[in-house]
Amino acid sequence: MTFSSENRMSILQEMENEKYDVLVIGGGITGCGIALDATTRGMKTALVEMQDFAAGTSSRSTKLVHGGLRYLKQFEVKMVAEVGKERAIVYENGPHVTTPEWMLLPIYEDGTFGKFSTSIGLLVYDFLAGVKSNERRSMLSIEETLKREPLLKKDGIKGGGYYVEYKTDDARLTIEVVKEAVNQGATAINYTKVEEFIYENGIVKGVIVVDQITKKSYKIYAKKIVNAAGPWVDTLRKKDQSLKGKSLQLTKGIHLVLDQKRFPLKQAIYFDTPDGRMVFAIPRDKKTYVGTTDTVYKGDIANPRMTASDRKYVIDAINYMFPSLKITIKDIESSWTGLRPLIHEDGKDPSEISRKDEIWTSDSGLITIAGGKLTGYRKMAEIIVDLLAKKFNEEESRSFSACTTKKLPISGGDFGGSKKFPAFIEEKVKIGTHIGLTREQAEKLVKRYGSNVDKVFQYSKMHMENSVKSQLPLYVFLQLMYSIKEEMTTKPIDFFFRRTGTLLFDINWVREWKDHIVTFMASALEWTTEQKHSYQDELEKHIRDAYTVVDEKANEKIS
Repeated sequence: MTFSSENRMSILQEMENEKYDVLVIGGGITGCGIALDATTRGMKTALVEMQDFAAGTSSRSTKLVHGGLRYLKQFEVKMVAEVGKERAIVYENGPHVTTPEWMLLPIYEDGTFGKFSTSIGLLVYDFLAGVKSNERRSMLSIEETLKREPLLKKDGIKGGGYYVEYKTDDARLTIEVVKEAVNQGATAINYTKVEEFIYENGIVKGVIVVDQITKKSYKIYAKKIVNAAGPWVDTLRKKDQSLKGKSLQLTKGIHLVLDQKRFPLKQAIYFDTPDGRMVFAIPRDKKTYVGTTDTVYKGDIANPRMTASDRKYVIDAINYMFPSLKITIKDIESSWTGLRPLIHEDGKDPSEISRKDEIWTSDSGLITIAGGKLTGYRKMAEIIVDLLAKKFNEEESRSFSACTTKKLPISGGDFGGSKKFPAFIEEKVKIGTHIGLTREQAEKLVKRYGSNVDKVFQYSKMHMENSVKSQLPLYVFLQLMYSIKEEMTTKPIDFFFRRTGTLLFDINWVREWKDHIVTFMASALEWTTEQKHSYQDELEKHIRDAYTVVDEKANEKIS
């Protein structure tokens, strides 16, 4: 059965008729990573997600698989070492969704980082993170720093540190991981919400889920259940009556997106603000995005929104470091807001709370994992599945193989490692232009879909038959068909936000194609008139939310 939104009903019926070894609740990067690890070790695995895959934190990060330089400031040496090594693994297993990005850390007289401490810090970072020799840090003079980024504030500048981070598309990374899990034998489904747990003699043995599309209920049974629901883990622990001891503290981070014409950033920058926080400014796809904030959040978990003070903070940070730009509210094209599920520690400021992950097993046997970072998802999954294997061994004398994900390419990453990717791109771009794409369009698709691009191109035959009916050009049609048939795109927002990222980085493209795409999806997925209007309204709301803010108290939109 393909990973298609057309098959959702059949998949849910199949899930009700199976008994799984492991059921993972949560389709963010952590849950998808656990599903992949468990299924590759031979455990019969299922995953349910109440929204879309990556709809929560995993599509709303700073979009860096980074080595955790900021954690050196907190002396979290072990974490820097771990995430630095994991970063290289994530890159090699999916170079189409993760790419090296040179980062400039400007040094100022009154800044957080001095020249000597930065040099030592980056040297230690290179060592701990196992950085490749051609990616090791260098220290730059004032002239070299300003040559790399002329927009930087010149007053008080002393030079810069230059080091490598890794840029990613967090949502697509998550999608490729869950696709690989399905490819390896797992069953995964979106828009399926856990309403309650099923117990036998006080031990959790299953869940009752409700399909958020059809509103039908299903029972799914599994020997072990893993709660990897990110910001919602405490909601599930409450249902399990095991919410005690440590709990989550949600903090909010926002990012603003500006056009390169208005903010022509040449070079990714990591800079400190007057209040000592660190902010990223990163060029991407003819845009520049800047973030993030770090404030305690107590609002609607499913729909976190940017406030006027959030937006002002980031605009002020931009104008502080890039004073010639004089950025105003009118320059903001889009934005996104995400929540970090951190482990609550009394007396600590949100920006100081550790990004460590923690695992709890309740009296009912529910296993919960919380905290952690995008970069460390594979290692977190390995730890959880090691725990599952140990429990199966103790309780049933069943043994499972060791973790194999360290060298397992994720979906789309199967072309022999990062060194072979440039030649692969060239080869596939030729095929793309042959079927009628421009060179730029073909290159975008190859970089987005990696070794799955041949499957994407195959839909060109269908385009010939449907081009008049769909009113979609080839470039749009290929992405839409592939995402419905192979990536379980269920609603328009899935396509524009998490499958293509255009809601964030090309909002005018969304405005141009949204009506045609909604009409096409309504026909392909046989929506009722009511569903079509509902999904269209949802998309319009997300478009508005991308550039408007809410009032902190009244929760009303203001511009």
